Amino acid sequence: MGTTVDLNEHPVEIIVPGTQLLGTLTVPSQARGVILFAHGTGSSRFSKRNQFVSRALNEDCFATLLLDLLCEKEDGDPELIFDIELLAERLMVAADWLKANPLTSKLPLGLFGASTGAAAALVSAARRPEMVRALVCRGGRPDLADAWLPLVEAPTLLIVGSLDCRVVQLNESARGRMECVCDLIEVKGASHLFMEIGAMEQVSNLARQWYIRHLNGEEDWS
Repeated sequence: MGTTVDLNEHPVEIIVPGTQLLGTLTVPSQARGVILFAHGTGSSRFSKRNQFVSRALNEDCFATLLLDLLCEKEDGDPELIFDIELLAERLMVAADWLKANPLTSKLPLGLFGASTGAAAALVSAARRPEMVRALVCRGGRPDLADAWLPLVEAPTLLIVGSLDCRVVQLNESARGRMECVCDLIEVKGASHLFMEIGAMEQVSNLARQWYIRHLNGEEDWS
């Protein structure tokens, strides 16, 4: 990890058709990139696991936006939870918002997707290849973005728990269909939610290294 840095945290509201989305934007001093998070089914900007990854990235001078892709009244609707096209549309609105925000407009953009949010991130990356520079998926459901997989151009890291057998298979299949730079890494002994001791630390470190390499074109020597 990098040394302690000054962090500016801002609550945000992003207008999308029919509603507004709530989020938290954290911008370190001398930020070198911004990572937009897409949460999984039933999760939100308060996800402990994504907050853990976000803090690790903040400490390494990456800005982060943790955003609810569904508003409170939508959150329990099973059709919306699995409406990947809707989630991707909202993710792209958030990406445009970051590019228009003076705090983040000049920073290279990366996406971090978990579970169903990973599918939304993959669709967004395929539809905005000029904008999305790197992508990390944790315990993702890439099968829900199946038609878009060959169109993803951003270097993509797929992280799965070795005990999450079905999701491992889904990610192996997805990697075979992707034409971009794509790595698949299994965190040994981890299940779907990466609740095991040390699992989220490994996820955070893998994501950090991926963004350093593909957002900033650097090698990580820490």
